[in-house]
Amino acid sequence: MPTGKVKFFDTERGFGFIGGDDGVEVFLHASALPEGVTAPRPGTRVEYGVADGRKGPQALSVEILQDTPSVSRNHRRKPQAMVPVIEDLIKLLDASSNSLRRGKYPENAHQIAKVLQAVAEDFDA
Repeated sequence: MPTGKVKFFDTERGFGFIGGDDGVEVFLHASALPEGVTAPRPGTRVEYGVADGRKGPQALSVEILQDTPSVSRNHRRKPQAMVPVIEDLIKLLDASSNSLRRGKYPENAHQIAKVLQAVAEDFDA
């Protein structure tokens, strides 16, 4: 079976391409990915079968050989450093609930959203 690296993968459109070690670019559809894999990162080493598709070679039954390390995972905060951040976030959300009970979004809703996104990125990395 040929091997190569994922060149890119668009999760919204459900396809991408593999750059084969033999120099051949192969179409990769989401249906060829292993169960539980929805978005292989660029650079992920894979092994795959090949079939002739409508527009050229297409990958079949892809197997992940080596996943690329996540850059964001290496830069996220240590768990101990997240404790005060989460405690402050809880206080911030609790205070905003008063405005929501009165039928209004808090005036600092945009700032709250930024904090939530930053925490989510650390958790999801």
